[in-house]
Amino acid sequence: MNLYNLTFQSFRFLLTPFAFLYGTAVRTRNWLYDRKILKSTSFNLPVICIGNLSVGGTGKSPMTEYLIRLLKDQYRVATLSRGYKRKTRGYLLAGPRSTALDIGDEPMLFHLKFPKVAVTVGEERLVAIPQLLQDRPDTQVIIMDDAFQHRRILAGLNILLTDFNNLYTRDFYLPTGDLRDSRSSARRAQMIVVTKCPAGLSEASRGALLREIHPRNGQQVFFASLEYGAPYHILHNNPYTLEKDMEVLLVCGIANPKPLKSYLEVETASYEVMPFNDHHIFTIDDLNAIRQRFTHMEAEKKIILTTEKDGVRLLKFHQELGNLPLYVLPVRHHLLFGEGEVFNRAICKFITQF
Repeated sequence: MNLYNLTFQSFRFLLTPFAFLYGTAVRTRNWLYDRKILKSTSFNLPVICIGNLSVGGTGKSPMTEYLIRLLKDQYRVATLSRGYKRKTRGYLLAGPRSTALDIGDEPMLFHLKFPKVAVTVGEERLVAIPQLLQDRPDTQVIIMDDAFQHRRILAGLNILLTDFNNLYTRDFYLPTGDLRDSRSSARRAQMIVVTKCPAGLSEASRGALLREIHPRNGQQVFFASLEYGAPYHILHNNPYTLEKDMEVLLVCGIANPKPLKSYLEVETASYEVMPFNDHHIFTIDDLNAIRQRFTHMEAEKKIILTTEKDGVRLLKFHQELGNLPLYVLPVRHHLLFGEGEVFNRAICKFITQF
């Protein structure tokens, strides 16, 4: 552990009293919902909730995409997100002129990739769903992104994600740890997915993780790794192949870039990182700094690489991006141990039996 991480962890440890106060507030709120003192509302169509117990990236957006791909050809699917760091408020349905500033980067990514899917945002999910159904009355399935803590809505199917490298079972409340909800809340999920696992996760490790998670009766646990696709140009969408002798400038504003860095260590000769905060709103000064940093890289074979979420926030500079070799790297979940079909069938069974 380097000096910065050691100092940061020490600082977080000093905040433990605040973590106990936060944990008390979370447990009290959950108790009020569990005793039905605070009310939850359900809807007469299948609602799938994707979420986690911690702050930081567990792969919620790729999981939302996974479900869209699975269901979009059979059902009229809609997504509902908060629209984090957007410049608007209230309910919005994505349209032809929507931007990441209007609806947020993740919903904008869904909208660009799946233009026939109704992509909506709204801080108050309980208010947003009736508005969504008014705008799209033919909706058959709603996927709520990052909504596990929003207990005012009683989803029919809760999919809880937890990072292999930071399992909720080993975590503690904010600000000492990363938990924003109680570990016991995991029992509300019908499915738990351990994300960002090594592709070669062994059966022994799988068994140990299952014992640690200790699922309740009927609760399904799956294991998934991240699978990167072929990079494509941010404007022209033409594919590109990474090569072992090239250098990459990684422009990255996501919560957990470690898996991406590990991928580049294997696939390229070397890489440099220009880190930004999660959901960072890029400015023209940022773009100029990226261009300057790239120009000073000495390798003959070099490109700029970014994530899809960062890419949608850079698209507003489409005129300035024309001559830059800026490529976007897509990512998907891959279910391990041959359980992809088991997972898919469980999702479809929930919908058909609703």
